[in-house]
Amino acid sequence: MARNAADHCGKALKLYRSALSRAIQAPTLVRRRLDANQAMTDTRHLFGFHAVTARLRARPESVRMVYVGARQDRRARELIERATASGVPVHAIDHKRLDALAGSSKHQGVVALVAQDIAPQTLDEVLDGVTEPPLLLILDGITDPHNLGACLRSADALGAQAVIVPKDRAVGVNATVAKAASGAADTVPILTVTNLARSMRDLKERGIWLLGADAGGKESLYDADLTGPIAWVLGGEEGGLRRLTREHCDRIIRIPLLGSVESLNVSVAASLCLFATRRQRALSTPA
Repeated sequence: MARNAADHCGKALKLYRSALSRAIQAPTLVRRRLDANQAMTDTRHLFGFHAVTARLRARPESVRMVYVGARQDRRARELIERATASGVPVHAIDHKRLDALAGSSKHQGVVALVAQDIAPQTLDEVLDGVTEPPLLLILDGITDPHNLGACLRSADALGAQAVIVPKDRAVGVNATVAKAASGAADTVPILTVTNLARSMRDLKERGIWLLGADAGGKESLYDADLTGPIAWVLGGEEGGLRRLTREHCDRIIRIPLLGSVESLNVSVAASLCLFATRRQRALSTPA
């Protein structure tokens, strides 16, 4: 039994080294190496298996380089093979260098150098391209990158056409956000606005209802009409909706809580609001 286990490990190691060797030595890859100065100006680092694999699957041409550590399991081999098939250079580096590139030790042994995202830059671009009643997510003052990443993941899963965030007093889309989003940071347009109140007014002018999620709302999520064009508005982790943001909402809706907790994590609340909207729309659509 011990000999069989050793043989299995040996074969796995051989496959990993073979895949890595092909990726590193492939002649077509050398031509794609970037000048270091250019890499600093038009690229960013993405880390974690979900985030890197999602980018390789959706937009392989935007991946400039993949760095891998000492992992030799199936996921590592598959990622290397996918990168190689897409013509992306793969480099094996040590754990400390991976930590430095990712700015974190939670990179799962893979970091990618990717092009800065090219996505819709304005609200009009997003709204002009939708083919159903808009469903948007406005996040006011989210400072935890894991919360923002989780919100993006839910937005992607439940079909929100964009996530709107303020430029100030909020976390930006960094590598930690991208990892927590598991690829959703590359699929959901993220619009950063300098004046959130003005953007909310612009949405109203386009016939979109602004629904604030807050524990003090008089209207229950169970009973709310969610069938029209909607933008859900959620506040930050500490104080919830700010006064001005709340005043710009058309309706304030609460999520009924049956247990002892008084509030939900903002990413959980966003998921519930988006899910309730999708469910109600599906039930109201004729078969």
